[in-house]
Amino acid sequence: MGPRMSQAVKHGNTVYIAGQVADDPTGDVAAQTAEVLAKVDLLLATAGSDKAHLLFATIWLADVSDYGEVNRVWDSWVAAGRPPARACVESTLAGPEYKLEIAAVAASRSSVEDEG
Repeated sequence: MGPRMSQAVKHGNTVYIAGQVADDPTGDVAAQTAEVLAKVDLLLATAGSDKAHLLFATIWLADVSDYGEVNRVWDSWVAAGRPPARACVESTLAGPEYKLEIAAVAASRSSVEDEG
């Protein structure tokens, strides 16, 4: 948690992950995507969830021509048979070095276990 925002917030059985960018923005879009998804994995785990419980993700691309490459990394990462709802749009990001930003919403593991 910082003075402006939290990286993840759990409210009830829902986990909200703030927009994540690469810590090392020198990589190409595939490298940045893989790094950001690893950060999402870590934040979800810390909050008691995982990518199999993703409900929604938003991906902002600095250049929409990177859509295919981002999808290749995403498709190898997303839980098989459990893809979330997703939006992917082109947008100006916080700095020109960033190729994408990803935010996510997930259910906590315990909420899914409680239902079943």
